[in-house]
Amino acid sequence: MDLEAVEMAMRSALHRAGAAALSQLLQFSAPGEEERTVACPCGQRARYHELRTKWVLTALGPVKVSRPYYLCPTCHAGQFPADAQLDIEETEFSPGVRRMQAVVGHEAPFDHGREQIRVLAGLEVTVKSVERTAEALGTDIAQREQEAIQQALQLDLPVVAGEPIRILYVQMDGTGVPVVKKETVGRSGKVEGQPAHTREVKLGCVFTQTTWDKKGYPIRDPDSTTYTGAIETAEEFGKRLYREAWQRGWSRAQKKVVMGDGAEWIWNLAAEHFPGAIEIVDLYHARQHLWELARRLYPHDGGRQKGWMKIHQKRLLDRGKIEKLVGALRAITSDDAEVAEKIRTEADYFERNAERMQYPKFRRQHLFVGSGVIEAGCKTVIASRLKRSGMFWTVRGANAILALRCCHLNGRFEDYWEGCRAA
Repeated sequence: MDLEAVEMAMRSALHRAGAAALSQLLQFSAPGEEERTVACPCGQRARYHELRTKWVLTALGPVKVSRPYYLCPTCHAGQFPADAQLDIEETEFSPGVRRMQAVVGHEAPFDHGREQIRVLAGLEVTVKSVERTAEALGTDIAQREQEAIQQALQLDLPVVAGEPIRILYVQMDGTGVPVVKKETVGRSGKVEGQPAHTREVKLGCVFTQTTWDKKGYPIRDPDSTTYTGAIETAEEFGKRLYREAWQRGWSRAQKKVVMGDGAEWIWNLAAEHFPGAIEIVDLYHARQHLWELARRLYPHDGGRQKGWMKIHQKRLLDRGKIEKLVGALRAITSDDAEVAEKIRTEADYFERNAERMQYPKFRRQHLFVGSGVIEAGCKTVIASRLKRSGMFWTVRGANAILALRCCHLNGRFEDYWEGCRAA
């Protein structure tokens, strides 16, 4: 027996039977005399005209819906009240199928999502329909978020009730996403004289910590990380991240920490939206700055690079002796103008972030000193979906999928889905 063939045939038969039964349920009768008119947006009353049919793809397969059609004699606009009731207004897909398309659309390329729906649900949809549905839902999520952000700016945010949070972290970073040419007009690329090929997605995450291990290393609370991000200005992103942190209980956190690399926009946002928080520059990013300088000072000499790093990293940076590190860097001289400029730039970087690099002090408080969570988030949330080979996005499309993806990863999609359908 070819069991697979048998089970697939039985599934198809059950789907056909279910679709036939559902079709019967969706055959509306002509309205009674008291239901022959409905309100029209123009302010008049639309009148029942006739029963009209449409095909809708459901989780059971194609189903024919027959429902009353009303026509306004004043503005001549038609409407199908039953479509709004069934949540199939201006769409050929049922709510169940749209949910499937949203799930596969946020996880994988749209053509792969189409194949998943065919194999797993036995439904035939097009690549374009998966794209349009996923982006439409993502756009709606993003619009709702913007409305909530604007409301938060106009009103004092209510304190989110709950138990006190021992330590709450906010981390942020940025990563480029490949976009179509029209999205980079007038933008310069990383290479001087070359046009840009990407737009930066700013991503933020919020998570909590309650305890640490026997060696004193911090332990992130399981499943406590939520994400938010978009291709937008730093000012817009700051408001977005502040709202996410507030939702997560920023006001009741006993200890608040903001982490990131040395990018100026990060610390500007920290000062504006998270004043009073402990600020920490990612240790591994700071080390990378020293390694870049070591390679410029001793090109093609790995041994001298390591020796130099042993002094400047292990004895100074890792021990939080940033003033001595800055002094050591400024004491270095070079006849090469580019190397001299690099030395000055890195010395300024460490001097500017000295208070954010007190790593022994942070470790004594059992705090994280590395921003690995947001680094992993850039890969998991963004790169794994938006930076695959051959992908080029519009800003609108990328933001829609990113909003949908964050909503899913944050465990909020079911609440959104029920909320938007109830509305």
